[in-house]
Amino acid sequence: MSKHKLEYIWLDGYQPAQSLRSKTLIVENYTGKLEDTKQWSFDGSSTEQATGGASDCLLEPVAVYPDPDRFGGDGWLVMCEVLNGDGTPHESNGRALISDDDDDFWFGFEQEYTLIDPDTNLPLGFPKNGFPGPQGPYYTSVGARNTKGRDLVDEHLHLCLEAGLNVEGINAEVMMGQWEYQIFAKGAASAGDQIWLARYLLERTAENYDIAIDLHPKPVKGDWNGSGMHANFSNGAMREEGGEDLFKKICEEFGKNIDRHIRVYGAYNEQRLTGAHETQSIDKFSYGVSDRGASIRIPVGTIQDGWKGRLEDRRPASNGDPYNIAAVIIKTTKEALSQ
Repeated sequence: MSKHKLEYIWLDGYQPAQSLRSKTLIVENYTGKLEDTKQWSFDGSSTEQATGGASDCLLEPVAVYPDPDRFGGDGWLVMCEVLNGDGTPHESNGRALISDDDDDFWFGFEQEYTLIDPDTNLPLGFPKNGFPGPQGPYYTSVGARNTKGRDLVDEHLHLCLEAGLNVEGINAEVMMGQWEYQIFAKGAASAGDQIWLARYLLERTAENYDIAIDLHPKPVKGDWNGSGMHANFSNGAMREEGGEDLFKKICEEFGKNIDRHIRVYGAYNEQRLTGAHETQSIDKFSYGVSDRGASIRIPVGTIQDGWKGRLEDRRPASNGDPYNIAAVIIKTTKEALSQ
């Protein structure tokens, strides 16, 4: 009998930003199929998801991917939803907000993050008592003078691709020590699963380098870019019917619901959305073609394709929950198109 390592992964109940948790289950003769992956449980009193007197929470598997880095090829990554002991979705379970009908929506998330030196608690490349040179040379940089952490970043990319996650690219970002990867998926739930699993692999890979991963949207105060998770999205009407009026109707509806979106777009986002560093102010809304200082950017490719394609909401923070972000984008888009 062959033994397989299943790494059950879930989101805890900590606020204002959830963290990843995981634990290992060893099973025999596992097929790698979701339907053959059993429900498990954990102590929710240790993750801010239950009290000690009723501590059991349930882990409901929702996606299974190969784990390319563990157990000689017999490992699996099991993304889970958290349920209460009675089987209902836990209040921390953002994935439960997404319905099967939402597969018409496609998402491309641009996940920015910062590599932190635990000894200095500063981004890689930042001197202990001071700052590197001003921003400019670091975005898409090449060479040891301006680029830090590439070995870790490249290993993470390799592991994501080996696991079957649909990573479409990586690049060094505007601040020293800051990087980004992009994931595209058809269906909001799948997009969220893949972002969280890629975050998990990033955290686990960074352990081997003794480097910390920071998803804070403003890891360094001052004249430095923050970290976001821009959300590119479309549905069938946007991709097939299109039209300038349709896209403007959607943008205008987003403008009517600023608070609804900002509530789920990530903690501490007010430190990032200031109107500077390629952002619009958190309490304002604007949209425009190719405008990286807008709340929503209309990509020039959408115009070139006859007003068909996607929009980019630039407001979500790097620490935001992609399930909640996708759910609110879907809600507002549907409301716009129902009028």
